[in-house]
Amino acid sequence: MKVKQHTIKKQVELSGVGLHTGVVSNMTFLPAPPNHGIKFQRIDLEGRPTVDADCDLVVDVSRGTTLEQNGARVYTVEHVLAALVGLEIDNVLIQLDGPEPPIMDGSSIQFIEVLEDAGFEEQNALRRFFEVQESIQYKDSAREVEMVALPTDNYRVTVMVDYNSPVLGSQHASITDISQFRTEIASCRTFCFLHELEMLYNSNLIKGGDLNNAIVVVDRVVEEKELAHLAKMFNKQTVEVKKEGILNNVDLRYRNEPARHKLLDVVGDLALVGRPLKAQILAARPGHAANVAFAKKLKRAMEKAGASHIPHYDPKLPPVMDINQISNILPHRYPFQLIDKIIYLDETVVAGVKNVTMNEPFFMGHFPGNPVMPGVLQVEAMAQTGGILVLSTVDDPENYWTYFLGIENCKFRKMVLPGDTLVFKCELLAPIRRGIAKMRGEAYVGNTLVCEAVMTASITRKES
Repeated sequence: MKVKQHTIKKQVELSGVGLHTGVVSNMTFLPAPPNHGIKFQRIDLEGRPTVDADCDLVVDVSRGTTLEQNGARVYTVEHVLAALVGLEIDNVLIQLDGPEPPIMDGSSIQFIEVLEDAGFEEQNALRRFFEVQESIQYKDSAREVEMVALPTDNYRVTVMVDYNSPVLGSQHASITDISQFRTEIASCRTFCFLHELEMLYNSNLIKGGDLNNAIVVVDRVVEEKELAHLAKMFNKQTVEVKKEGILNNVDLRYRNEPARHKLLDVVGDLALVGRPLKAQILAARPGHAANVAFAKKLKRAMEKAGASHIPHYDPKLPPVMDINQISNILPHRYPFQLIDKIIYLDETVVAGVKNVTMNEPFFMGHFPGNPVMPGVLQVEAMAQTGGILVLSTVDDPENYWTYFLGIENCKFRKMVLPGDTLVFKCELLAPIRRGIAKMRGEAYVGNTLVCEAVMTASITRKES
């Protein structure tokens, strides 16, 4: 799995009809900065409102997943989201001039192909995985749906469907790593049963449905009169069907293509949790309603696991900057080089790590026999973290000095002891002007805030 966040290198677009609304839309994927996430934007509406890919914004699950925010709706988002998850793209803005992404061929493959054409760009921020730590279960007894997330070190999905149909019967599909999505799942098309068509049509759905973008499963004998009616529904001169099989005798891409498409839907709907997952997902008879309900349950567990404003530090992941890269930017050296890693960096926020050990030189004279890290050095380490952020705004940071100008509202909330891992977060409070930067700094041990301050600094070019 990718460990750093990714976006696309350039904007790309495609066009097509929406499956349920029948409205032709142009859809444009645009690069987005770290921590932006996946957002839709209705550029055809006044104010060009955005809609976050968030399970708490789902307003309808009638044969697709619909989001609504800021007075704007976006229908049938799951196939696009599945493509983004399958390619491990974290940050993108999706502009639409209509209410629904194009259905294309009913799968995710054409979204995958256009995104691959855009290319991928690694970003200076680590992905914030939600690692499932214990079993999380969802059950809908009335629909015989069961879903569970189990702990694992990657993203695995297994789906079982059983339609009590002589054509489909019981089917399974699985991937053992999300990297398999592109080749094993992305090209699998949406489907429905013949007996559902009339209901969907009368419910004002599938206005953009076509035998080229959906598989229609026929599990009973069909009379010529009904075939003529179906041909009219799909604007075809004629449609055909074997005694039992697929309407218009369309060839399946896989024997278990319906189960694979259900897996595609699960991946797309669970994207609405808002962070990449490390979990093994097992799903029996899933549908959009269950997927979204399960996504909400996962999101609640994620929120309970830790406040999102605290930088997430996973020592197993590579840093954004290691000690050698930090040394190339900051002028500090032993015993005043106080930052070991930078784990996050964008235009306004930086996060760094200091591992506090008994070997720190200041413990020799600071409370011998009761080692406590001096508060002023906590602030100094926090300032060095902020210095990385400030110096990242210039092209040649090695040619600049950073100097403290002021400290406000500094508070020390808990002692820092040998063995603690300090995680610092500094955020600009305003754009840097004339070399002056003002930022809020916070230091955490675990989820506990131990130090905070508002700091002002200047960057000055070194004299040659």
